[in-house]
Amino acid sequence: MRIPVIRKDIIFAPDAKRVVARYFMNGDERTQNMVARIMLLTEKQVIDTLEHTLREFARRHRNISKIFFSHCEKIRSIIEAMQIDYSTLTQERKMLIGSYCTMEYSLESAAFFNPSIIEDLDQSDLEEGQKRVIISFRATGEGHISSIVFRRGILDKNNELKVMKIGSHIDKAEIEHKTLYNKQRFLMKLREMNISDKYSHSIMQELPQEFEYAILQNLLNDALNDPTISHSRKTALEEIVWLSDSFYDIQFKHDSDITERVIFPISESESRGIEDARFVRFIDDDNSERIMATYTAYNGHVILPKLISTEDFYSFRVMPLYGTGAQNKNLALFPRKIKGKYAMLSRIDGVNNYLMFSDRPTQWNNPVIIQEPKYTWEFTQIGNCGSPLWTTEGWLVITHGVGAMRRYCIGASLFDLEDPSKEIGRLKEPLLSPLEDEREGYVPNVVYSCGSIIHNNSLILPYAVSDYSSTYGVVNLADLLFALKNSK
Repeated sequence: MRIPVIRKDIIFAPDAKRVVARYFMNGDERTQNMVARIMLLTEKQVIDTLEHTLREFARRHRNISKIFFSHCEKIRSIIEAMQIDYSTLTQERKMLIGSYCTMEYSLESAAFFNPSIIEDLDQSDLEEGQKRVIISFRATGEGHISSIVFRRGILDKNNELKVMKIGSHIDKAEIEHKTLYNKQRFLMKLREMNISDKYSHSIMQELPQEFEYAILQNLLNDALNDPTISHSRKTALEEIVWLSDSFYDIQFKHDSDITERVIFPISESESRGIEDARFVRFIDDDNSERIMATYTAYNGHVILPKLISTEDFYSFRVMPLYGTGAQNKNLALFPRKIKGKYAMLSRIDGVNNYLMFSDRPTQWNNPVIIQEPKYTWEFTQIGNCGSPLWTTEGWLVITHGVGAMRRYCIGASLFDLEDPSKEIGRLKEPLLSPLEDEREGYVPNVVYSCGSIIHNNSLILPYAVSDYSSTYGVVNLADLLFALKNSK
């Protein structure tokens, strides 16, 4: 028997007007030629050209002059290599140079999909039956580069969602890279990435057990500047570079609205996108709370699972995940520990659902299969659609299945609270399948979610429509749990 899903008529669609001022560098030689042309301008020509640029773009970005200064600083070494005294450049000329190293990037021009919803940490000043929520999305623009963006809203007693007004600017975060690394854990991740010891040994043997980011970067830069370096060694060392750049903190300004904060690809490991963040409101054993999410970093040829955590949505800490279970996509953290251990769902082989336990949220080993494709609509693969949801009857896991014609559907399973390797029940038919008007999009025939919540005895299920837009549905929780418990 199919469980009724009430589809809501709200649509989260791509908006090409949402743009960020992004650093743009067109190669050393072309950049040198560009700087040389700017250096030939008189001060009046510099000021006039800069004024024209600011008139066109200042209203579209918060503090764009600061962005121009920052982007000019990024090519300082190129400017100084041209025998130009950087300190003698006027502020206006630096800003103008920086403007030529800047481009607008439309964050959501291609797709706005794979949503994840959590309870906001702030639940003050609400009426009975209301809940304040934060929804994350995978926003995709030109070149299929994905970012994480947010919307805030309030669910009412009838499970209707009122979305708060969107801010007018995009705020890119300040970045601070981790400064100290543990050598053994770093080596472990290199081995998981299949980077040969013969390429990494000469670098790593020079480092102490605890080493600084700057020392590693200097060693790598010296090796990469060797004109006799082989292609294989160069590729391996570049992967070590992007692993070291994968640890960082980001900080947003407190005068920015959450809808203006975008987690844009920062490190080389994310250069082709940040994919499918699964956010969860995690409650620790001491009742402290924090928001955590797993996501997939992609650089065009290597996948790196990562963890991001925050307590306020202003400051975020980003770290790679380690271990034999930290492979592939689809990792989803449980919202609390089980018998003193962190717990995680994964799909390390791309086909089956796995369960792992750990003492640390960043290290995952010994994955155990808990589900395999069983029904025709999931014969290609089965995976999770976000973190498990605690209910009195068991852990409710929203799943996805891929069937014929690579059609994605959403299902549901129920697992034992004390031992989530034990499946209590599983829907034989999809909970949600693409309707006729949901089949067209960037990737046709797909419904997909990265996280749900329970509100007013209902499952609130945000989902993507064919990798293009997003909406949400509502399911009666009692009916769903009854069906799951009786599915066997």
